Amino acid sequence: MHDLIRTLLAFSLVLGVLVFIHELGHYLAARWRGVHVEVFSIGFGRPLLRWHDSVGTEWRLCPVPLGGYVRPHGFEGPEDATEEQKAAWQPGRTFHDKPVGSRAIVILAGPVFNFLLAIVLFTGLYATSGQPHVLNQVDVVAPGSSAAVAGVEKGDVITRVGDHAVRDATDLRTFVGGLAGVDTTLGIHRNGGDSTLPIHIGSVTEKGGTPHGQLGVVFAVEIGKPQSLPRAFVSAVQETWNVSVQTLDGLWQMITGKHSTKDLGGPLRIAQMSGQVAQYGVASLVSFMALLSINLGLINLFPVPILDGGRLVFYIFEAILGRPVSRRVQEVSFQVGFALIAGLFLFSTFNDLSHFGLFQWLASRAGHG
Repeated sequence: MHDLIRTLLAFSLVLGVLVFIHELGHYLAARWRGVHVEVFSIGFGRPLLRWHDSVGTEWRLCPVPLGGYVRPHGFEGPEDATEEQKAAWQPGRTFHDKPVGSRAIVILAGPVFNFLLAIVLFTGLYATSGQPHVLNQVDVVAPGSSAAVAGVEKGDVITRVGDHAVRDATDLRTFVGGLAGVDTTLGIHRNGGDSTLPIHIGSVTEKGGTPHGQLGVVFAVEIGKPQSLPRAFVSAVQETWNVSVQTLDGLWQMITGKHSTKDLGGPLRIAQMSGQVAQYGVASLVSFMALLSINLGLINLFPVPILDGGRLVFYIFEAILGRPVSRRVQEVSFQVGFALIAGLFLFSTFNDLSHFGLFQWLASRAGHG
């Protein structure tokens, strides 16, 4: 029960902060561009709390913490608005009357604030606790793995794979991933000397994916000293960029079949991981929150109509053509986008339940029945 409570609290905190920051970006950008905001909601469902601020925005706290929204005044265009809505429009403060550039800024600000949150969180961590670095020094060698058979030992620093000079652990992992079943050599630095070990790269094939190479080692992690605030900020920007590139690369590998889509997690997996990292302390939870914030920013920039990125695509076409994209095209696109997101949500939830062993448990119960 204690673990469940911790998981629920950590999940609500993590997702609540990420959603709030995302929607705050939309809200502040709308205020900046002269658009009145009618509603700022964290969560979905019947509001648990609601209040109005001095400028007339209704703030809501709702029980389902799977998202949120900001409703700009006049977000619906003249074609979609009722006569009652049109009569309530405040001249000069409606979203649809703003230039396409201002509308794009309001939409883009949500994902941008997620990236900014990640930078702020990483900066705080690096300035107070130091920046962790994954070394290409071996910390654990899995028994029976290709690395163990080749003679790799704890403390070895892997410097080369064949003719490829290893830059870091990420470079090593990526390069080896494309060498499934290949015979090659490892350059090893051990006890002040260099040596070369012949190795047969292991091959791992996940269901629905293609084989990828694996050494069977875990690399050591080094925590650096706390950095000055300016240096921590620079490191945070670099880390945010690196995580974004790695995330997009991982997604591309799923799309091209190089990586199994079973790795795609949904809200249940996020909840589980939130509870797990929370037990390791505040620093781990903050780092996890920064990683999720980057992912949320990236996902919302995907050119899917129901997401921020999809609306930005429409605004780009509007800027080029000098007129909005037709209502029919937008309606069909939003329907397709909704179906894609709903399908992705269901698929990731299915993966989560499979990951937790629910279907194996049901099958065993049916077998006993």
